[in-house]
Amino acid sequence: MNTITCEQLPALFQGVAAVFAEKKEELCEMDAQMGDGDLGLTMDKGYGALPSLLQENMEVGDVGKTLMKAGMKMSSVVPSTMGTLMSSGIMEGGKALKGKAELGAAELAAYLTAFAAGIQKRGKCQLGDRTILDAVDPAARAAERAAAEGGDLAAVLNAACEGAAQGVEATKSMTPKFGKAAVFAAKATGVPDQGAVAGACMLDGLKRGLEAL
Repeated sequence: MNTITCEQLPALFQGVAAVFAEKKEELCEMDAQMGDGDLGLTMDKGYGALPSLLQENMEVGDVGKTLMKAGMKMSSVVPSTMGTLMSSGIMEGGKALKGKAELGAAELAAYLTAFAAGIQKRGKCQLGDRTILDAVDPAARAAERAAAEGGDLAAVLNAACEGAAQGVEATKSMTPKFGKAAVFAAKATGVPDQGAVAGACMLDGLKRGLEAL
């Protein structure tokens, strides 16, 4: 598959919803060690609602506007810190694609790059702070390289997933600086950041969604 139409967006993100439904308990358990213990619930609720929100806010012929509108609606479904970051990433990604009728390899890479930028902007975090950014930023850069080399949608997502996995691994040696995780910083050594793991799960879900189209 070379392109994804606006009408196919709900099915694409249904893959993400399915992954978070499966990973909900695992992410909550990880989060309970370093945070509030609700990460899995947030991701499951937010991305579980997104396919319907995309359908309800469909702007046929404009992938970007559809993502922007759905992301804005999603922010009220999950008004937590992580929910706000996810929504901000989706809206920023949509903004980068405004006016695009379809999602090709280059557009998908641009979406992921803008998604990471949206999280960084909203969360005021930097690479190395041990957050979801440490997974989605290397994923986006890997996606951009794959697209520049002529890769198709599958190649871009495969590269993104590999980049995210490397990013998750790197968080094991990082010190958390935000929220409750910072309080339990001593427990973080050798353990991957739960937010970064969630970011990698999101990309795995996009890959699953693409394979199902």
